[in-house]
Amino acid sequence: MTCADVSRPSPSALRVAQMRAVHQLLDEPVVFPDPLALPLLGAEAQRALRDDPYQLNDPFARSMRAGIVARSRYAEDALARAVVQGVAQYVVLGAGLDTFAARNPHGAALRVFEVDHPDTQRRKRALLADLGRPLPGAPRFVALDLRAGQLLESLCAAGFDPRRPAFISCLGVTPYLADTAVLALLDELAALPAGSGIAFDYRVAPRLLSPLEQVMQAFSAQAFAAQGEPWLSAFEPEGLRAALHRQGWTSVDDLGPQELNRLYFHRRRDGLQIGSGGFRWACAWR
Repeated sequence: MTCADVSRPSPSALRVAQMRAVHQLLDEPVVFPDPLALPLLGAEAQRALRDDPYQLNDPFARSMRAGIVARSRYAEDALARAVVQGVAQYVVLGAGLDTFAARNPHGAALRVFEVDHPDTQRRKRALLADLGRPLPGAPRFVALDLRAGQLLESLCAAGFDPRRPAFISCLGVTPYLADTAVLALLDELAALPAGSGIAFDYRVAPRLLSPLEQVMQAFSAQAFAAQGEPWLSAFEPEGLRAALHRQGWTSVDDLGPQELNRLYFHRRRDGLQIGSGGFRWACAWR
Protein backbone atom coordinates (compact mmCIF):
# COMPACT_ATOMS: atom_id res chain seq x y z
CA MET A 1 0.00 0.00 0.00
CA THR A 2 1.55 3.19 -1.15
CA CYS A 3 0.73 6.84 -0.97
CA ALA A 4 2.38 9.56 -3.02
CA ASP A 5 1.82 12.20 -0.35
CA VAL A 6 3.96 11.10 2.60
CA SER A 7 2.44 13.83 4.76
CA ARG A 8 -0.76 11.77 4.91
CA PRO A 9 -1.54 8.15 5.72
CA SER A 10 -2.47 5.98 2.76
CA PRO A 11 -6.05 6.55 1.50
CA SER A 12 -7.24 3.18 2.80
CA ALA A 13 -5.60 3.70 6.22
CA LEU A 14 -7.23 7.11 6.51
CA ARG A 15 -10.69 5.86 5.51
CA VAL A 16 -10.55 2.98 7.99
CA ALA A 17 -9.51 5.37 10.76
CA GLN A 18 -12.33 7.75 9.86
CA MET A 19 -14.85 4.91 10.07
CA ARG A 20 -13.60 3.87 13.51
CA ALA A 21 -13.84 7.51 14.62
CA VAL A 22 -17.37 8.03 13.31
CA HIS A 23 -18.39 4.85 15.13
CA GLN A 24 -17.47 6.55 18.41
CA LEU A 25 -19.64 9.56 17.52
CA LEU A 26 -22.78 8.06 16.00
CA ASP A 27 -23.31 4.44 17.01
CA GLU A 28 -24.89 3.31 20.26
CA PRO A 29 -23.94 0.97 21.76
CA VAL A 30 -20.33 1.16 20.63
CA VAL A 31 -19.07 -2.21 19.43
CA PHE A 32 -15.40 -1.23 19.36
CA PRO A 33 -14.53 1.43 21.96
CA ASP A 34 -11.52 3.42 20.78
CA PRO A 35 -10.91 6.73 22.60
CA LEU A 36 -7.94 7.48 20.35
CA ALA A 37 -9.70 6.98 17.02
CA LEU A 38 -10.57 10.67 16.70
CA PRO A 39 -7.40 12.26 18.13
CA LEU A 40 -5.12 10.17 15.93
CA LEU A 41 -6.70 11.66 12.81
CA GLY A 42 -5.06 14.99 13.58
CA ALA A 43 -6.68 18.25 14.63
CA GLU A 44 -8.13 19.29 11.27
CA ALA A 45 -9.69 15.93 10.37
CA GLN A 46 -10.95 15.46 13.92
CA ARG A 47 -12.66 18.84 13.84
CA ALA A 48 -14.29 18.10 10.48
CA LEU A 49 -15.76 14.82 11.73
CA ARG A 50 -16.99 16.30 15.00
CA ASP A 51 -18.68 19.12 13.09
CA ASP A 52 -20.44 16.73 10.72
CA PRO A 53 -20.06 12.98 11.36
CA TYR A 54 -23.07 12.35 9.11
CA GLN A 55 -20.90 12.99 6.07
CA LEU A 56 -19.88 9.32 6.48
CA ASN A 57 -23.29 7.90 7.32
CA ASP A 58 -24.90 6.98 4.01
CA PRO A 59 -26.04 3.32 3.71
CA PHE A 60 -22.84 2.23 1.95
CA ALA A 61 -20.66 3.97 4.55
CA ARG A 62 -22.67 2.46 7.41
CA SER A 63 -22.17 -1.06 6.05
CA MET A 64 -18.46 -0.40 5.56
CA ARG A 65 -18.19 1.06 9.06
CA ALA A 66 -19.90 -1.97 10.56
CA GLY A 67 -17.44 -4.28 8.81
CA ILE A 68 -14.44 -2.26 9.95
CA VAL A 69 -15.37 -2.05 13.63
CA ALA A 70 -16.56 -5.67 13.73
CA ARG A 71 -13.32 -6.98 12.26
CA SER A 72 -11.30 -4.95 14.79
CA ARG A 73 -13.42 -6.28 17.65
CA TYR A 74 -13.17 -9.82 16.26
CA ALA A 75 -9.37 -9.63 16.10
CA GLU A 76 -8.94 -8.10 19.54
CA ASP A 77 -11.37 -10.60 21.10
CA ALA A 78 -9.21 -13.39 19.65
CA LEU A 79 -6.07 -11.63 20.90
CA ALA A 80 -7.51 -11.49 24.42
CA ARG A 81 -8.09 -15.25 24.34
CA ALA A 82 -4.53 -15.78 23.12
CA VAL A 83 -3.08 -13.65 25.92
CA VAL A 84 -4.98 -15.73 28.50
CA GLN A 85 -3.25 -18.78 27.00
CA GLY A 86 0.16 -17.18 27.44
CA VAL A 87 0.80 -15.44 24.12
CA ALA A 88 3.05 -12.43 24.75
CA GLN A 89 3.74 -11.15 21.20
CA TYR A 90 1.23 -9.30 19.01
CA VAL A 91 1.94 -8.32 15.41
CA VAL A 92 -0.29 -5.83 13.60
CA LEU A 93 0.22 -6.13 9.84
CA GLY A 94 -0.78 -3.14 7.73
CA ALA A 95 -1.33 -1.26 10.98
CA GLY A 96 -2.31 2.03 9.37
CA LEU A 97 -3.80 4.24 12.08
CA ASP A 98 -4.68 1.32 14.36
CA THR A 99 -4.47 2.50 17.97
CA PHE A 100 -3.89 -0.74 19.90
CA ALA A 101 -0.23 0.07 20.61
CA ALA A 102 -1.40 3.17 22.50
CA ARG A 103 -4.32 1.36 24.20
CA ASN A 104 -2.52 -1.88 25.09
CA PRO A 105 -4.20 -2.98 28.36
CA HIS A 106 -1.56 -5.65 28.95
CA GLY A 107 1.39 -3.26 29.15
CA ALA A 108 4.80 -4.90 29.21
CA ALA A 109 3.19 -8.37 29.32
CA LEU A 110 2.31 -8.07 25.62
CA ARG A 111 4.95 -6.87 23.19
CA VAL A 112 3.43 -5.16 20.15
CA PHE A 113 5.01 -5.02 16.71
CA GLU A 114 3.44 -2.77 14.08
CA VAL A 115 4.27 -3.49 10.44
CA ASP A 116 3.39 -1.11 7.62
CA HIS A 117 4.68 0.74 4.61
CA PRO A 118 7.37 3.23 5.68
CA ASP A 119 5.43 6.29 4.45
CA THR A 120 2.24 5.44 6.34
CA GLN A 121 4.22 4.52 9.43
CA ARG A 122 6.22 7.75 9.39
CA ARG A 123 3.05 9.83 9.40
CA LYS A 124 1.46 7.74 12.15
CA ARG A 125 4.45 8.10 14.44
CA ALA A 126 4.33 11.87 13.94
CA LEU A 127 0.63 11.90 14.90
CA LEU A 128 1.33 9.81 18.02
CA ALA A 129 4.12 12.19 18.99
CA ASP A 130 1.73 15.14 18.61
CA LEU A 131 -0.67 13.46 21.06
CA GLY A 132 2.12 13.21 23.63
CA ARG A 133 0.69 9.92 24.84
CA PRO A 134 3.07 7.29 26.28
CA LEU A 135 2.94 3.93 24.52
CA PRO A 136 2.56 0.97 26.93
CA GLY A 137 5.09 -1.80 26.59
CA ALA A 138 7.42 0.05 24.17
CA PRO A 139 5.93 -1.18 20.86
CA ARG A 140 8.26 -1.81 17.94
CA PHE A 141 7.56 -0.20 14.57
CA VAL A 142 8.72 -2.31 11.63
CA ALA A 143 8.83 -0.43 8.34
CA LEU A 144 8.13 -2.95 5.59
CA ASP A 145 6.19 -3.10 2.35
CA LEU A 146 4.48 -6.47 2.74
CA ARG A 147 4.67 -7.02 -1.00
CA ALA A 148 8.44 -7.37 -0.57
CA GLY A 149 8.15 -10.44 1.69
CA GLN A 150 10.73 -11.27 4.40
CA LEU A 151 8.23 -10.56 7.17
CA LEU A 152 9.66 -12.85 9.85
CA GLU A 153 13.20 -11.73 9.08
CA SER A 154 12.17 -8.09 9.52
CA LEU A 155 10.27 -8.87 12.72
CA CYS A 156 13.21 -10.76 14.21
CA ALA A 157 15.48 -7.80 13.48
CA ALA A 158 13.10 -5.73 15.64
CA GLY A 159 13.23 -8.14 18.58
CA PHE A 160 10.48 -10.63 17.70
CA ASP A 161 11.12 -14.16 19.01
CA PRO A 162 9.99 -16.77 16.42
CA ARG A 163 10.36 -19.54 19.01
CA ARG A 164 7.50 -18.14 21.09
CA PRO A 165 3.81 -18.10 20.13
CA ALA A 166 2.41 -14.89 18.68
CA PHE A 167 -0.93 -13.53 17.59
CA ILE A 168 -1.15 -11.73 14.25
CA SER A 169 -3.73 -9.17 13.12
CA CYS A 170 -3.92 -8.79 9.34
CA LEU A 171 -6.94 -6.58 8.66
CA GLY A 172 -7.49 -4.74 5.40
CA VAL A 173 -4.28 -6.16 3.96
CA THR A 174 -4.94 -9.21 1.80
CA PRO A 175 -6.98 -7.45 -0.94
CA TYR A 176 -3.91 -5.37 -1.82
CA LEU A 177 -1.69 -8.43 -2.26
CA ALA A 178 -1.82 -10.93 -5.11
CA ASP A 179 -3.34 -14.34 -4.35
CA THR A 180 0.09 -15.97 -4.37
CA ALA A 181 1.49 -13.33 -2.00
CA VAL A 182 -1.37 -13.84 0.46
CA LEU A 183 -0.83 -17.60 0.50
CA ALA A 184 2.93 -17.13 0.86
CA LEU A 185 2.38 -14.79 3.82
CA LEU A 186 0.07 -17.27 5.56
CA ASP A 187 2.52 -20.09 4.86
CA GLU A 188 5.42 -18.09 6.32
CA LEU A 189 3.43 -17.40 9.49
CA ALA A 190 2.44 -21.06 9.76
CA ALA A 191 6.06 -21.68 10.81
CA LEU A 192 5.29 -20.03 14.16
CA PRO A 193 4.98 -22.40 17.14
CA ALA A 194 1.80 -24.03 18.42
CA GLY A 195 -0.49 -21.58 20.19
CA SER A 196 0.03 -18.89 17.55
CA GLY A 197 -2.95 -17.42 15.73
CA ILE A 198 -3.90 -14.98 13.00
CA ALA A 199 -7.06 -12.94 12.37
CA PHE A 200 -7.54 -11.63 8.85
CA ASP A 201 -10.17 -10.60 6.36
CA TYR A 202 -10.27 -11.47 2.68
CA ARG A 203 -12.20 -10.66 -0.44
CA VAL A 204 -14.60 -13.30 -1.76
CA ALA A 205 -14.29 -14.30 -5.42
CA PRO A 206 -16.88 -12.17 -7.29
CA ARG A 207 -18.39 -15.17 -9.09
CA LEU A 208 -19.64 -16.47 -5.73
CA LEU A 209 -21.55 -13.28 -4.93
CA SER A 210 -25.10 -12.26 -5.74
CA PRO A 211 -25.55 -9.76 -8.60
CA LEU A 212 -26.11 -6.92 -6.11
CA GLU A 213 -23.02 -7.90 -4.10
CA GLN A 214 -20.99 -8.04 -7.31
CA VAL A 215 -22.05 -4.49 -8.16
CA MET A 216 -21.19 -3.23 -4.65
CA GLN A 217 -17.81 -4.96 -4.68
CA ALA A 218 -16.99 -3.63 -8.15
CA PHE A 219 -17.90 -0.09 -7.03
CA SER A 220 -15.58 -0.36 -4.03
CA ALA A 221 -12.78 -1.88 -6.08
CA GLN A 222 -12.99 0.95 -8.62
CA ALA A 223 -12.94 3.57 -5.87
CA PHE A 224 -9.80 2.16 -4.25
CA ALA A 225 -8.10 1.64 -7.62
CA ALA A 226 -8.73 5.31 -8.43
CA GLN A 227 -6.82 6.17 -5.24
CA GLY A 228 -3.85 4.09 -6.36
CA GLU A 229 -4.67 1.06 -4.20
CA PRO A 230 -6.13 -1.62 -6.49
CA TRP A 231 -7.53 -4.85 -5.10
CA LEU A 232 -5.46 -7.77 -6.36
CA SER A 233 -6.77 -10.92 -4.68
CA ALA A 234 -9.98 -12.81 -4.04
CA PHE A 235 -10.62 -16.33 -2.78
CA GLU A 236 -13.15 -19.11 -2.66
CA PRO A 237 -13.71 -19.73 1.08
CA GLU A 238 -13.59 -23.51 0.84
CA GLY A 239 -10.34 -23.44 -1.13
CA LEU A 240 -8.72 -20.97 1.25
CA ARG A 241 -9.66 -23.04 4.30
CA ALA A 242 -8.16 -26.12 2.66
CA ALA A 243 -4.95 -24.22 1.91
CA LEU A 244 -4.69 -23.07 5.53
CA HIS A 245 -5.03 -26.64 6.80
CA ARG A 246 -2.36 -27.84 4.35
CA GLN A 247 -0.03 -25.14 5.67
CA GLY A 248 -0.41 -26.43 9.23
CA TRP A 249 -3.10 -24.16 10.67
CA THR A 250 -5.01 -26.69 12.73
CA SER A 251 -8.15 -24.69 13.56
CA VAL A 252 -9.84 -22.23 11.19
CA ASP A 253 -12.93 -20.13 11.88
CA ASP A 254 -14.28 -18.46 8.74
CA LEU A 255 -17.21 -16.07 9.19
CA GLY A 256 -19.43 -14.27 6.73
CA PRO A 257 -21.49 -11.11 7.27
CA GLN A 258 -24.43 -12.97 8.83
CA GLU A 259 -22.24 -14.59 11.49
CA LEU A 260 -20.46 -11.35 12.31
CA ASN A 261 -23.77 -9.49 12.46
CA ARG A 262 -25.07 -12.06 14.96
CA LEU A 263 -21.93 -11.68 17.06
CA TYR A 264 -21.79 -7.90 17.23
CA PHE A 265 -24.93 -6.28 15.81
CA HIS A 266 -27.78 -8.54 16.91
CA ARG A 267 -31.07 -6.65 17.39
CA ARG A 268 -29.51 -3.21 17.47
CA ARG A 269 -32.01 -0.38 17.68
CA ASP A 270 -29.98 1.71 15.22
CA GLY A 271 -29.87 -1.08 12.63
CA LEU A 272 -26.08 -0.96 12.19
CA GLN A 273 -24.91 -4.09 10.39
CA ILE A 274 -22.74 -5.39 7.58
CA GLY A 275 -24.80 -5.40 4.42
CA SER A 276 -22.61 -7.04 1.78
CA GLY A 277 -21.15 -10.50 1.40
CA GLY A 278 -18.08 -9.31 -0.49
CA PHE A 279 -15.69 -10.02 2.39
CA ARG A 280 -15.18 -12.72 5.01
CA TRP A 281 -13.30 -12.77 8.31
CA ALA A 282 -11.12 -15.65 9.46
CA CYS A 283 -9.17 -16.66 12.54
CA ALA A 284 -6.68 -19.52 12.26
CA TRP A 285 -4.64 -21.19 14.98
CA ARG A 286 -1.52 -23.33 15.08
